[in-house]
Amino acid sequence: MSKPTPSEAAAAFRAAAAERILIFDGGYGTEIQNHKLGEADYRGDLTVTHDQKGNNDLLSLTRPDVIRGIHTAYLDAGADMVETNTFSSTSIAMADYGCEHLVRDINMAGAKVAREACDAAQAKDGRRRFVAGSIGPTNKTLSLSPDVNDPGFREVDFDQMKAVYREQCDALIEGGVDFLLIETIFDTLNAKVAAMAAQEAAEAAGKDVPIMLSFTVTDMSGRNLSGHTVEAFWHAIRHVKPIAVGLNCSFGPETLRPYLTALSKLADTLILAYPNAGLPNDLGEYDQQPHETADRIGPWLTERLVNIVGGCCGTTPAHIAAMAGQIEGSPPRAIPSPEVRTRLAGLEPFTMAA
Repeated sequence: MSKPTPSEAAAAFRAAAAERILIFDGGYGTEIQNHKLGEADYRGDLTVTHDQKGNNDLLSLTRPDVIRGIHTAYLDAGADMVETNTFSSTSIAMADYGCEHLVRDINMAGAKVAREACDAAQAKDGRRRFVAGSIGPTNKTLSLSPDVNDPGFREVDFDQMKAVYREQCDALIEGGVDFLLIETIFDTLNAKVAAMAAQEAAEAAGKDVPIMLSFTVTDMSGRNLSGHTVEAFWHAIRHVKPIAVGLNCSFGPETLRPYLTALSKLADTLILAYPNAGLPNDLGEYDQQPHETADRIGPWLTERLVNIVGGCCGTTPAHIAAMAGQIEGSPPRAIPSPEVRTRLAGLEPFTMAA
């Protein structure tokens, strides 16, 4: 099969990112909760056996108006790109709700709703909007055993995980996404297999669908759950040649700054960052106000660390609007050209001497 030609969406995205810092969207969980939906809203007229309340991804099928409204609110707040409502739309995650048989339909619907919202926004003002197909990490890990008494045990293997991700990627691509966003990466090996599935899905579809990767820092040492530093993570996934790489979720903007600085110096691609609105309080709610989040990304801008910014847990359209106002006039990060060296990764990065 011949290699697909570079996508028009990728070219347009890179061109826009060269001119200004782009705006990503914000959180979805809180926005969905604000609608105070009942189980019947989640279930719709689907034939399912489990209680579906809390199965947010299913709403792309049963209440697309709610999801479209959230996308539209973020676009109206200034977002250049929205992610599909498919973070948990794999057969592994959907098994909790007995909805494995709906995985393809959920991903297709999620892509369609996001695409419609972006196209409608573009029709209003002529500015191109982009859709990123959201691919979450699942609740399984390839790097770690869930059994402390059996370190070699794994609930899934590499091939099983690839098949799970491939099913999702195939549907997202068919649904019309511009990019595939592998996000909230707590296990680097999970990310590598998801990227392989994404590349194979794009090749099978005969399309160039660029990949975005977003790492999640899980402790103050700057590592993810599988123990990798951001530098080691980049060395491990650089071969994928993502259109953007970055950090999401984790802590608030100020705490992410040193890790974002490290990644920004290394990665010869666009940098994406979308933190939580600080840390949750004792009730699991986020108290950081929109103006506070916007103020705290100020150092990112003065140090030119980012090309794309947005929000994760606890952020709202108001947070995104405040960020959009904050970045106005700030130049985007210049993509570096690191010296060509052999760069390897264990839990720590290793660069071979010249």
